[in-house]
Amino acid sequence: MEKKTLIEILSSIPDIRQEAKVRHNLVDIIFIAIVATLANAEDWALMEIFATENEEWLRKYITLPNGIPSHDTIERAFKWIDPKMFLKSFTEWTEMVSEITKCGVVAIDGKTMRGTHDKINGKKALHIVSAWFSETGLVLGQVKTSEKSNEITAIPELLSIIDVTGCVVTIDAMGTQKDIAAKIIEKKADYVLALKGNQKLLHEDIIEFFKKNDDKNFSAEYNIQKYSEKDQGHGRIESRSYYISSRIDWLESREEWKQLNSIGMVVYTREENGEKKTEKRYYLCSIGDDAKKFAYAVRKHWGIESMHWSLDVSFNEDSKRTRKDNSPENLSLLHKFAYNILKLDKNEKKSLRARRYKAGVSRKYLEKVIALISEK
Repeated sequence: MEKKTLIEILSSIPDIRQEAKVRHNLVDIIFIAIVATLANAEDWALMEIFATENEEWLRKYITLPNGIPSHDTIERAFKWIDPKMFLKSFTEWTEMVSEITKCGVVAIDGKTMRGTHDKINGKKALHIVSAWFSETGLVLGQVKTSEKSNEITAIPELLSIIDVTGCVVTIDAMGTQKDIAAKIIEKKADYVLALKGNQKLLHEDIIEFFKKNDDKNFSAEYNIQKYSEKDQGHGRIESRSYYISSRIDWLESREEWKQLNSIGMVVYTREENGEKKTEKRYYLCSIGDDAKKFAYAVRKHWGIESMHWSLDVSFNEDSKRTRKDNSPENLSLLHKFAYNILKLDKNEKKSLRARRYKAGVSRKYLEKVIALISEK
């Protein structure tokens, strides 16, 4: 892939504004918004203040022919920018810097931007389905839906725009659908799909199978592989046992799922203050009966929950009241641009929230972070 700077990539986003009224380059506005978000600016007005106070420094990267755009101009630009083109620039830049490796885990999950709910106008909160790569901790892409139930249609669309070749794709039970499994295989990847009541008969069959084949009653016929791990600390003990079997000839519906090669179960036990709780989860897999690989995929999936938590805690995403036109979707991508850029700094051990604050008060650190995106 040809190496480009972020500004070169952003320059490809079409500008649909009326040419006669344009005073500020679109790429300048987007760059200001990304850098200001990095530097802890939480809204359009704060982005203008950041840019005004750092105008001379910003001119090292962008032209600013008519000075700093107002916060209204920045907000209008993000209402008009085509989210698909903004996403295209995001995925192009992310693929260039993320160094996606085969055998990594791509976790897919959705998150609702609660502040975008508009009760007066009958507008539901925007639900965003994202893909997150475990090996780098970077977001690979996103697709919007009008509500959580539409994840089923959003996931294939998301898979179409990201490269998952050689990876293991993990999805919660909402996305455990035959068409989605087939799409993952079409993209030359494997899957580990959580299984719950939305596939009722299949779920019941696999629960019954593992009931008959537990630690006390292993059947050699099914060659069940097991891997266990335990964590202990602060008066709490957590243990996880992973079971997987590729002997699934007995499963009547196996041919309906593209390259279904194994079924898995995770037994999670938590002991704290004398109380013990056990939970079991079940999975459909295209991987073979490798218990360690299965465990790795299941564990890594929860990293996307950490990403969602960071967007709430570090970027206050749920409190944002942006609702009009393309603004909510573009704001979500703006946050993910900043999230990925901060994640690229592998030497910084502070939390993302602390990194944002540091970028806002330390020009030296901000320049270090900007160097990650402005150099070829």
